[in-house]
Amino acid sequence: MNQLNQVNELEIVNQLSSQPAVVNMPVSQLLNAPGNEALRDFFFKPVKDKTILKGKRIAVIAADGFEEIELLGPVWYFKQLGAQVDIVAPKFNPAPARYGLVYPEMSKTHIMAIQYLQPVGWIKFDKTADQIKVNDYHAVFIPGGAWNPDNLRYDKDVIKFLQDFNKSGKLIAAICHAPVVLASADILKGRKLTGYWNIQVDLKNAGATVVDEPVVTDGNIVTSRHPIDVADFSRAVENWLVKK
Repeated sequence: MNQLNQVNELEIVNQLSSQPAVVNMPVSQLLNAPGNEALRDFFFKPVKDKTILKGKRIAVIAADGFEEIELLGPVWYFKQLGAQVDIVAPKFNPAPARYGLVYPEMSKTHIMAIQYLQPVGWIKFDKTADQIKVNDYHAVFIPGGAWNPDNLRYDKDVIKFLQDFNKSGKLIAAICHAPVVLASADILKGRKLTGYWNIQVDLKNAGATVVDEPVVTDGNIVTSRHPIDVADFSRAVENWLVKK
C-alpha cells in the first residue's frame, strides 16, 4: 500500500471515529445531589439488624453495561443484612470475528459497569447463567443500565431461568431498564409494575399495567424506576424476603 492510500484511509477512519472522552461521575455526586438526602442516609446510617436476611440466598443477574449503583448498592445492603449474594452473568459468548470487536481478557470473568452510559469499571462475577438452578436461591434481582438488559434478554439461559423462577413463586426484582428482561421472558401479562420512563411503553406492550412510582410490588415481582430509587427498591426486596 503506497503512502497516498494510507493517508486517504486514515482520513476516512478519522471521519468514522468520534473524539475520545473521559467522564468522571463519582457515586458521591449522586449521593450528595440535592433531594437525595434519604438515599445518602440509606447507605451511611448503620444497619440495625445484620442478621435479618441470614440464610437467604440472592442471585444478581447482570451483563456488560449494568448501572453501577443499581447493582453494587443493593448487593452491599443485602450483604449487610446477612444474605449470601452471587453475581451471575451470561456465559461468555464473543461476537463473530467479522463484527470487528476486541474483548479484554477479563471479559471472561468480569462484567462492565456504567454510570449513565459511561463505562466506569469492572466487577468479577461468581457464576454463569448456565450453572445456576432455581433451588439455589430465594430471590433474583436484575440491575438496570441501558445495555445490560439488552445483553440479558437475548441469552437463552437467563430467560429460561427467569421463567422457571417465576413459576416457583420466588421473588424476582428488577430496577430501571431491567423489567424489559422480564418482558422478554413473557411473565408480565396482567402484572402491575414500574420501570425507567422510556421503557414503560414496552412494559405496557408486554401486557403489564405500568405506574410511575418509586417501587411497586405485585405478587412475586418487585420493580423500580431509577438509581434514585435504589433505597426503596432494596427495602422492598428485604421486606418481601422477611415476610416469606
